Amino acid sequence: MDRITISDLEVFAYHGLLKEENSLGQKFLVSADLYLDVSEAAKDDDISKSISYTNICREIDSFLKNNTFKLIETMADRLARHLLIKYDKLDGVCIRVKKPWAPILMTLDTVSVSVERKWHEAYIGLGSNMGDKEGNIKKAIALLNEEEDCRVLSVSRLHITKPVGPVIQDDFLNGALYMKTLKTPQELLALAGTIENRLGRVRDVRWGPRTIDLDILLYDDCVMQSDILTIPHPEMDKRLFVLEPMAEIAPWVKHPVYGRTMKEMYESMYFIHPGQAD
Repeated sequence: MDRITISDLEVFAYHGLLKEENSLGQKFLVSADLYLDVSEAAKDDDISKSISYTNICREIDSFLKNNTFKLIETMADRLARHLLIKYDKLDGVCIRVKKPWAPILMTLDTVSVSVERKWHEAYIGLGSNMGDKEGNIKKAIALLNEEEDCRVLSVSRLHITKPVGPVIQDDFLNGALYMKTLKTPQELLALAGTIENRLGRVRDVRWGPRTIDLDILLYDDCVMQSDILTIPHPEMDKRLFVLEPMAEIAPWVKHPVYGRTMKEMYESMYFIHPGQAD
C-alpha cells in the first residue's frame, strides 16, 4: 500500500490530566502515515485523486484544537478514526503524538504514543422469520449504516429458507452483507446485539423465532475464539442459507481456516443438500 507521511506537525492544544494543561495548553508534535492507493493520482498527476497533505495538516490542527482529551492515547485514537471517516480514500493511518512538555519534573525529550487504525472488511449474516421479515432486515441494514464508523457496501438477495432446529416456526428470510468498519470484532458484536434488541429480538427459546438475526461470518482474515465470539462463524460451512448469499456477494473470498472460496463451499453444500436452496 502507498503511503504519505507527515512528520512532527506542531499543534498548540489543550490536552492532559492536569487542570493547568487544559487551561494553559501546550505544544504537541503529530506525525501521520496515510495509507492509500496513489497510482491513479501519480499516473494523471492529479491531486484530486490523492489526498492533500495541506488539508490533512489543517484537519489535524483543527481537530486537536476543538477537542480536549486527558490522554494522548485517546487523542491519537480519536484523531485516527476522525481522519479515516472524513477522507474516503484513506485505507489506514498510523498516528504518532509526541508530548515535549510532559509535566513529570524530570529531563526528557518527548513522551509519545503511536496507534494504527484501518478499515476492516466484515461479512454479516442476516435473518428474520417474524413480522415484516424483509422490513426487519432493511431496518437492521439501515441501523448498521447509520454508524459513522460502518459502511455497508453490498447486500445479497434475500432467500426463503427452512428453519434449523426442533422448534416449529415460520420460514426465514436470509441474506448476507459486506461492510467496512473501524470497529473491533467485539465492538461489532456489541453493535449487532444492540440492533437486534432495538428491533425486538427475544432470546427465550434456543433456535426459536426471531425478528432479526445478525451474525458475524467473517472479519478480515481473523481466526478467533472467545466465550462470546467465534470468527469465522463456526457453522457457516454447514449452512446453505449462509453460503448461498455469500457466494453471491463474495464468491472468491476464502474461508481463513478451510482455504476454500465461498463459491466452492456453496457448490459443495448444494450438491449434498440441493433441497435447502430456494
